[in-house]
Amino acid sequence: MSQMNITVNVDEYLALNKYEVDEENAHIELVDDPDDAEFDKLVRVCPAALYKRDEDGRKCFDYAGCLECGTCRIICGDTIVKKWEFPGPTMGVEYRYG
Repeated sequence: MSQMNITVNVDEYLALNKYEVDEENAHIELVDDPDDAEFDKLVRVCPAALYKRDEDGRKCFDYAGCLECGTCRIICGDTIVKKWEFPGPTMGVEYRYG
């Protein structure tokens, strides 16, 4: 049996997607001053890397590249995710495959 070695670069696949960002209505909102431990969970699990810490350790979040997977809602929906809903019609991610 032959073995296939396939390398997948997720960033390349994510770059194929098209995003229509609703600048007027964020579909994800966090509580003011989210708990550090809860935020760090999202840093680790978000497949789109929307939750980050800058070089000084400050929390950064931007919903614009959201994949609408709901991981943040499942992990922290009862703690620091104040609002999570799908974007409105014609908004959000449009998946494309190369």
